[in-house]
Amino acid sequence: MAGILTGLSSLGLDNLENTNIFGEDVKTEQQKAEEAVKAPEEKDYLIDKTYECVVCSASFSNKIIKTGKAKLIGTDLDLRPRYNVVDMTKYDVVVCPACGYASLTRFWGNLSDKQIRLIKDNISQKVRFWEPKGGTYTYAEALERYKLALASAVVKNTKVSEKAYICLKAAWVLRGQAENLPEDTLARAKKLKDIEEEENSFLRNAYDGFTAARAKEIPPYCGMDNFTVDYLLAVLALRFQDYEVSSRLISGLLASTAAERMKDKARDLKELLKQDMKKNNK
Repeated sequence: MAGILTGLSSLGLDNLENTNIFGEDVKTEQQKAEEAVKAPEEKDYLIDKTYECVVCSASFSNKIIKTGKAKLIGTDLDLRPRYNVVDMTKYDVVVCPACGYASLTRFWGNLSDKQIRLIKDNISQKVRFWEPKGGTYTYAEALERYKLALASAVVKNTKVSEKAYICLKAAWVLRGQAENLPEDTLARAKKLKDIEEEENSFLRNAYDGFTAARAKEIPPYCGMDNFTVDYLLAVLALRFQDYEVSSRLISGLLASTAAERMKDKARDLKELLKQDMKKNNK
């Protein structure tokens, strides 16, 4: 259908003849149909956020998830969140491309002079890091960012719970990588096995770290209270067949009058523990 401005060419305004006079305020049925058919993509959930590095003062940008954009659709047994379209875990590390300092978003902030010197001496003078140029982060790129965050946490001698939390989330990234590995990947079975082994390695460190943190640190632990960490430790203990520890933690949660919000999860975990013990004749 011809635009209602047809004829303006005689006035020298032929460039306006087919203009949508209402712009984005009124969309045609065809435009609405095209938008409905187009499925959202990961890049649609991202924006670039500018940061100032707390180590070298450089200004840079990292990709983050738009507030309120992703929808939570469930959680794994170990509390890994699952969202529609985008894996939010991939975008929870801030990395300065100028000096290599990295941190989980929740821990990005002030450092002591001593910590800054340690980062500069042990990371900045040696690191070779380039911010990914694509519209999204691949799982391999996300994992690299988590490893940089863990290296920074070790170098600056941060809390055990922070290092354990980085290990936990790195394991979640690896799980996402396995779940999204294309069917036509060369040597796919071996690749999946390698990913699983690395995930287990990170989870083992998370288990050991949170166990130590629970004994010596004051809650909250990276935003988690005692009951959440106890549940998480019970899950990880079950994964590594440390049945006595898992059973003790589950019993503690079920007996506590203050752990109401974790009790349903603890009951479900108790059944899984029974099944796993029976399967392994423990």
